[in-house]
Order: sequence, then structure tokens, then C-alpha cells
Amino acid sequence: MVKDTKRISRNIHAVYCDKTINLLLMSDLHWDNPKCDRDLLKNHMNEAVKRGCKIILNGDTFCMMQGKYDPRRSKKDIRPEHNKANYIDAVIQDAVNWFAPYKDHILLVGYGNHETAILKALETDPIQRFVDLFNTTHGANVYAGGYGGVVDFKFNLTDNGHRRKWTLRYYHGFGGGGAVTKGVIQDQRFMASMEGYDCIWQGHVHELYHHINPVEVYDSHQKKIKARNVHQIRTSTYKEEYEDGFGGFHIERGRPPKPLGSMWLTLTANLRDSEVTPEFTFCQQFYV
Repeated sequence: MVKDTKRISRNIHAVYCDKTINLLLMSDLHWDNPKCDRDLLKNHMNEAVKRGCKIILNGDTFCMMQGKYDPRRSKKDIRPEHNKANYIDAVIQDAVNWFAPYKDHILLVGYGNHETAILKALETDPIQRFVDLFNTTHGANVYAGGYGGVVDFKFNLTDNGHRRKWTLRYYHGFGGGGAVTKGVIQDQRFMASMEGYDCIWQGHVHELYHHINPVEVYDSHQKKIKARNVHQIRTSTYKEEYEDGFGGFHIERGRPPKPLGSMWLTLTANLRDSEVTPEFTFCQQFYV
């Protein structure tokens, strides 16, 4: 259960919990694209509400490729309700209404390359605009994150000061995610340049996986050398671009079918263990 959340800096947020927190980690919704499987997306977000989850969105919540400035624009790739002169405004206002049932569950919305492209081309920030309007409209407390950042989960187990923490490093992603490596090589680059995190989470390349990378650490308090698990996860998309393989941007570039879905994460802390226990589960099925 979440007791409080705080913004430490522009891309660092602290979440204060009791013994357990349930999360749904999502990225690459491409919510405004006609190819977004909204039935599956809504089903997963509704399931998150049933489970009492907090939801984090790690970039590319929006597609926003249909403005006159964008060479990728196509009449078939815009939803009718967004086909207006104030295209960006229409998408944001519609999203504020659509995501309303999840106002008490969405914790943080980060940036992806689709949102930063809007910022560069039009000098307006779609994520900050969405978050501000969402909070004002619904009385919510959603945070805007960064393209990358940290969510620090802090568990207060007793009144006597017994505490645990678990640190999530999120980063939307970069590169194309090769057909062979599927983005895993980028994970190893991060492992070589980052430390102090329990989990490093990326999206962007529309793959879905969870890897465990044990690393050696020295416990100066106990004077012991130990192995510590660093979790590498990648969340996929809700944008179905392959379909039957007939054609289109995705097909013409020889890209394979991609998994749809996200990741459940349960964090549990107790007095017996010095570390928080994470449980990752793929979120792909249609829940009833």
C-alpha cells in the first residue's frame, strides 16, 4: 500500500509504502494511433484497478505523428475524433477523458521519442500538458517524469525505524532493437555504466522480457562479498503493426511481429530479509 509520494527532483520520485506494493509497468501505448489495441489496453488497466496497482508509463504514451509537420503522417493513421485543426489539443483532451477511470492509479508519466519529437517540432510539451490538465480536471496527483529517471520505493516496516528500499531506473530506450539481439545488447551497455539500481527498465523497441543479472558487491557493514541481482526488463507495446503481414511501414522494413503487453511487478519487504523481494509477471492475456 502506498502511503505517500514525493517529487525529489524533476526526474526522481520517492514512493513510501507499507510492506507491499503492486505495480503495472507500461510503455509504448501509442494510445492515439488507430493500431493501438485499446480493448487489450483497457482490459489491462482495469485489471490494475482491481489489483490495486499503481501504474507507471515509460514513454510513447502518445503517437502524435499526424501533424502537418510530420513526414510520416497518413490519413489512415489518424482517429476521426482527432482529425481536427487543433490536432495536438484534440489528442490531449481526449486522453484526459479516456484515462479518467485510472486517476487514482497512474503514478508517473515519462517521455518517449514521440513526445520529445513534438517538443522539438512544435515547441510544446505534450506530457506536461497532459499531466497538468489531467490533474486539474480530475483532482489527481500524477507526476511527469523524464525520458529517464528514478523511482525510489521506500518501505517502513515498523515504528522503530526498520526500513527497506528498492530502486527502479527507468529509461524509455534508444536504437532499433535488432531482430537478433532484440535490444538486449543495450541492457549490457547500461550494466557497464550504471550502478546502485535494483532494476533497469526500458521500452521503445516493442519487446517484452525479464533478465536477471547477478553482480558482485562488497558489504562493508558485514565485511562480506555477496552476489546481488539486478533485474533488466523491457516492456512492449499496445500498437499492433504487423497484423496479417500485408504491408505498411512496419512490414516494408522487414520487422517481425511484436508482443503486445506490459509487466506486473509486486514488491514485498519483510523484517526477515535484508532485501526487498520483486516478482515480475508478463501482462499479455485478456483478463475476465
